[in-house]
Amino acid sequence: MRIIDPHIHLFDLEKGDYQWLRPENPPYWPDKSLIAKSFSEQDLTLKSPVTLAGFVHIEAGFDNAKPWREVEWLEQNCQVLFRSVAMLDITLSPAVFEKQLTKLVHYKSVAAIRYILDDHALVILSNPNSEINLQKIAKQNLSFELQLSIENTQAVDRLIEIISATSGLLYCINHAGFPPLNKSKMLVWMQNIKRLAEFDNIFIKCSGYEMAERNYSIKWCQEVIHHCIVSFGINRVMLASNFPLSLWRNSYQQTWQNYGVLENVSNTQLSDNDLDKLCYKNAYHFYKFN
Repeated sequence: MRIIDPHIHLFDLEKGDYQWLRPENPPYWPDKSLIAKSFSEQDLTLKSPVTLAGFVHIEAGFDNAKPWREVEWLEQNCQVLFRSVAMLDITLSPAVFEKQLTKLVHYKSVAAIRYILDDHALVILSNPNSEINLQKIAKQNLSFELQLSIENTQAVDRLIEIISATSGLLYCINHAGFPPLNKSKMLVWMQNIKRLAEFDNIFIKCSGYEMAERNYSIKWCQEVIHHCIVSFGINRVMLASNFPLSLWRNSYQQTWQNYGVLENVSNTQLSDNDLDKLCYKNAYHFYKFN
């Protein structure tokens, strides 16, 4: 099984800031020390039947004031075929945003922009600069990573307004939109996923289950993936690891081996070609490895 892992983070604690990895700063995870160390592409070790063909590096707070420094560090140190997703604050004044965006697009690996929305999604998306700057991302032929709780209906309502008003921009939902473990909240997540799936310029990455529950069940993971496939279709879903946070639950090898048995997902019959799309082809095309 060949893979392009479309959601990984690499750290160099000697060169980068990584404020969020410091024990005195949030998030206050009791097991943060397990990931608060340097990770390089050499840690993405896989063995048969899984082969790493490439990866997508998601910004990890190397230097949020000068986000191009992280991209530069990656391009100087990575040998495996990869694309990078750079951090850029979409609430910046359009002039400042465009200046930073222009600097970022000069790096050959940059394929997308991310600005974490999370608990502040509604406030950020309601900022008038956000809609203007998202359109600037589209003009540079980049995509935008959506990291927010899809259970947050108010934020989803505002997001839909922006998507309807902008053109030419591809979006990708990170971590399956943080599906909740609570059943009633899960129903809201499922409804909002279907609403967003109606837009053919939105894709979704399934990963980050360990952020909801360190010892999540494989069955729950499969149910999340199943709903995403039913909603978005096989061509707009990507499977990812969220390495190194995924190490809270599984080794890198085990994470991908678990994905390799997705033919057992309830009511979903996946062919080898389907699995190739989920693990390789969709990421290849979305992040423009070609």
